[in-house]
Amino acid sequence: MNNELEILKKRLIYRAGYRGTKEMDILLSTFVNKNINSFDKNLLNELESFLNFDDEVILNFYHYNIVEKKIDKNEISKIFKEFKI
Repeated sequence: MNNELEILKKRLIYRAGYRGTKEMDILLSTFVNKNINSFDKNLLNELESFLNFDDEVILNFYHYNIVEKKIDKNEISKIFKEFKI
């Protein structure tokens, strides 16, 4: 189980750092690297779902408070919205 969580964490760190735009690479990788070790399995699963969104959807949510129906209001979205680089 612990090994499974470590693999998930590594996958999430990679996905956060290689988004397609440098701005999102920096924003998401900084967020994930700062918080990933404090997340439990449920939050890691929420984070995985969150990282499936397009960069534009995440960027609009973070910078402009545009909430699309796709983004669930859950603990990860709350933590991310409060995150500052």
